[in-house]
Amino acid sequence: MITCIREVRKAKGLTLQDVASRCVPETTPQTVGRLETGTRTVSVDWLNRIAAALGVDPSELVTHPDRQDLPVVALLGAGGPHAPRQDATVVPPRPLSGSVAMPVQASVGDYRAGDVIWLDRRSPDAFSTALNRDVLVPRPAGRFLFARLIGREDGKLHLLPHTVGARQMVVADPPWIGVAVTLVRAL
Repeated sequence: MITCIREVRKAKGLTLQDVASRCVPETTPQTVGRLETGTRTVSVDWLNRIAAALGVDPSELVTHPDRQDLPVVALLGAGGPHAPRQDATVVPPRPLSGSVAMPVQASVGDYRAGDVIWLDRRSPDAFSTALNRDVLVPRPAGRFLFARLIGREDGKLHLLPHTVGARQMVVADPPWIGVAVTLVRAL
């Protein structure tokens, strides 16, 4: 199995020690280095541990023959674009398991017509993790509300719609919400 652990680790700006200490249970930087270089076999267990430490899906650490990674040709910094010191690639985004999408047909708030918003579907026990985030809330009769979640109290969600001049809305006990996690925008 060919992995791209090193590329993902470096793209996230982490050292071998950072990844080793984030593993559960903790491991050594030497072990992570051996897994990166292929001198130690990467089992599914190790792949899952390293992926969790890096905060990525395990599939992002494996080179797939049908996946087209994008080569990095320049880095944009405060002084403008400059060439990278080492060859690097970027893994195109993949939706999380259970994700849903919402194409934007007309500009609303920070979102433009033509954008696609990827939403992470969450159950009521995880609503509090979405505070101050944009969320899609299902309503009765197939309707939805897309707004900023500004509070949660006694099963009720306090939401601020993106439309100009809109007032705060309260929605009681929705079965799920979709939290905006990725914006796909063509330039």
